[in-house]
Amino acid sequence: MPQSPRKSAFAPVVAADTRVLLLGSLPGESSLAQGRYYAHPQNRFWHLVGRVIGADLPAMDYDDRLAALRAARIGLWDTVASATRSGSLDASMRDIVPRPLAELTATLPELRAVGFNGRKAQDIGMKQLAGSGLALIPLPSSSPAHAGMTLATKEKLWAEIGKYLV
Repeated sequence: MPQSPRKSAFAPVVAADTRVLLLGSLPGESSLAQGRYYAHPQNRFWHLVGRVIGADLPAMDYDDRLAALRAARIGLWDTVASATRSGSLDASMRDIVPRPLAELTATLPELRAVGFNGRKAQDIGMKQLAGSGLALIPLPSSSPAHAGMTLATKEKLWAEIGKYLV
């Protein structure tokens, strides 16, 4: 059986005044191919965050989306630095090298909360950030593979991050 290729994640999208850090696991194939966070057209990340900040993020180009996140004081990163994985599913990840999350959060003096986009991000991130004093918020995955929950329910749960932005 051939070994799955090793995949590596992107640099963080943060600013000195970041209040909420949203963490995924590892970008999927579409995102890696395009060099952009949440590039798969069926991923609901941009819609969900747009609802929280009152912006039509899906209608914006990528650079404007990132600028809108920064303006709303939202940061973006992943819990996995690299892993071997065939395809895009978190369940397929092996040989996981986690990110040094505490190192990044220590550089963000206004950080109040960390949201975990999906179970794998939550499992990895909670271990590292437990006892940090930050609000740690598990969020339902924005991935199209996580279809067991309605979009309206996801919107309600993702709205939780809004209270840490004010």
